[in-house]
Amino acid sequence: MNRTPFTFRFDGRTVRAEPGQSIAAALIADGQRSWRRTREGGRPRGMFCGIGVCFDCLVTVNGRPNHRACLVEAAPGDVVESQEGAGRADLAC
Repeated sequence: MNRTPFTFRFDGRTVRAEPGQSIAAALIADGQRSWRRTREGGRPRGMFCGIGVCFDCLVTVNGRPNHRACLVEAAPGDVVESQEGAGRADLAC
């Protein structure tokens, strides 16, 4: 199995990830603690449960919104973007 670290883009920045690492784990390792804002009040959210039960860690991955960062494995070249609220219904995966 390839164990070579790779990078993906998050809000225009380069983030390093390890093979098999979730997007949330890579963002936390990079010092990022929040990557979503609530619609009401714009409060920051990041990883809360870490097992896909809540929706605090939602991100847009390669143009598709509403992915739980704790469940999605980071891949080389991914483009990950912060998300506001729970996304928009017309853009649902």
